[in-house]
Amino acid sequence: MKRIASAVVTSTARNYRQHIATGDFELAADEPVAAGGQNAGPGPYNLLLASLGACTSITLKMYADRKGWDIGAIKVVLTLSRDPSGNTHIDRSLDVDAPLTAEQWDKLLDIAAKTPVTRTLSAGVQIMTTRAVAA
Repeated sequence: MKRIASAVVTSTARNYRQHIATGDFELAADEPVAAGGQNAGPGPYNLLLASLGACTSITLKMYADRKGWDIGAIKVVLTLSRDPSGNTHIDRSLDVDAPLTAEQWDKLLDIAAKTPVTRTLSAGVQIMTTRAVAA
C-alpha cells in the first residue's frame, strides 16, 4: 500500500489535551471545557471538518489555476450534524471572491464532490486497530 499521510497523537495522563505530530507540524486537540477538556485546541470533529475544508479549497484552487480562472479567495463553510436517527451529515458551502459563470460554478461544485478527502469520507474507511508491541 502507498502511504499518504501519518500522524502520532499523544495524550497526557491528566486531561483530554492531545499533542499531534504530523508531517513537519505539531498541533493540539482537546475537548471544550463543557465536555471536561481545557479547550486547548480544536476537537476531533473540528479537525475532521478542517481537513475536508482545506482539501476542498486546495483542490478547487488547483483546478481553477489549471483552467486559468481567477477565482480569488475561496471560503468553505462546513457544519457537521446528526439527525434524530443518528445519521451524520456534513453541509458544505462554497464562496469565492471573483464573479463566476453558472457553468464555472457547476464545474467547481462537481470538482468539490470529487476531492480526495470527500471521496474518502463518502466511501468510508477501513480502520484496523492493533496493540503496539513493546520494543
